Amino acid sequence: MKTQHLFLRYFLILITFGCTTHLAAQPGETFIKVNVAPDRLDWLYKAGEPVTFDISVTKNDVCLKNIEVRYELSEDMMDPLKKETVTLKDGRLSVNAGSLKKPGFLRCSVFVMYDGKEYVGRATAGFDPEKIQPTVGYPSDFVSFWEAAISENAKIPMAPVVTLLPERCTDKVNVYHVGIQNYRLGSRIYGILCVPKAPGKYPALLKVPGAGIRPYSGDPGFAAEGVITFEIGIHGIPVNLPAGVYNDLNNGALNNYPVFNMDNKDQYFYKRVYLGCVRSVDFIYSLPEFDGTNLVVTGGSQGGALSIITAGLDARVKGLAAYYPALCDMTGYLYGRAGGWPHAFRNVDKNDKVTARKIETIAYYDVVNFARQIKVPGFYSFGYNDMVCPPTSMYSAFNVISAPKTMFIVEEIAHWTYPEQYVKARKWISAQLK
Repeated sequence: MKTQHLFLRYFLILITFGCTTHLAAQPGETFIKVNVAPDRLDWLYKAGEPVTFDISVTKNDVCLKNIEVRYELSEDMMDPLKKETVTLKDGRLSVNAGSLKKPGFLRCSVFVMYDGKEYVGRATAGFDPEKIQPTVGYPSDFVSFWEAAISENAKIPMAPVVTLLPERCTDKVNVYHVGIQNYRLGSRIYGILCVPKAPGKYPALLKVPGAGIRPYSGDPGFAAEGVITFEIGIHGIPVNLPAGVYNDLNNGALNNYPVFNMDNKDQYFYKRVYLGCVRSVDFIYSLPEFDGTNLVVTGGSQGGALSIITAGLDARVKGLAAYYPALCDMTGYLYGRAGGWPHAFRNVDKNDKVTARKIETIAYYDVVNFARQIKVPGFYSFGYNDMVCPPTSMYSAFNVISAPKTMFIVEEIAHWTYPEQYVKARKWISAQLK
């Protein structure tokens, strides 16, 4: 009984942490498994070294014989270099994939039809990824642009509206819905604040969101351990409304929001968002319960990007934990390689006048250029099979960070996380906050 109780408690901690970070969930098991792996445990090679991908298709963990597979070899997010359909007579196949002569990633994707359903497996070999350099430009006025924007935003009264949510409070934590002014008078950023009830001064965790439009529940579990948590949304709407409201916005007015006004650096959608992250730090610093020093920011995907950006913009942030950050080296596609989510420059003409304005704008918003500013420790976790936030784009940002970096690479994952990543990140965050 004691063992069951401990397991349940551990499971609930993971669920609380995982759900409130809005990271992509690990996909469920499939009936048929397409197994693909390079011939090195760490999936890493030097440029010019050959890689072999081993392929098998299993049912009930037993190789299926005489099954037809189609495999494709490609650089990260690029068109296939080779396609071939073969029959696995003994249930296994080794593919000599050659090599890359430059830093980057080579992916083997395998497709299998079984009983009318397609199954897919992938593996991605890295070639000197620590040498990947960004393609995005660095404006000479990048720092002054953001210093001016933050200075102007600071003139807007925060005017916080803090509403207790009794139904969400616990015996150890008070939970509030918060709205603070940001970007212009009458415009607000909203979030869920969780504060320990016991008198005292506490460190704080700012949780920034992944892409999408949704409600938020905050992180009362971490707050119960003695940490103020503030989980924000970015869309200027309350974060405790019925789900249907967010669905309507996602399919209506906010559909495709990551590219709104991308051709104007002063009006691009994310200007309001980035300033809102700094304003959220302002709010945390205004709390009487905050210890005035220890503040970490965390998130995944879009939230991973916002974690790096917030730490790069605001020296009051003492650490960050970022999972598979989006918005990294978005111009990569213009140079014949993978670019970051939202993949705005894929299949566009870089000589087009509108595209040229977007290229100019994005240099002020790309994670790479905020990563250059980071001076605090960071925890970073991601995988090589990610085709939402491709590894080429992420390394473009990681490689310009000169501050201490704790990297937890889980090679096989795509745009999702294992529980072990949550646990390691939680331990790292707790250590920073202490």
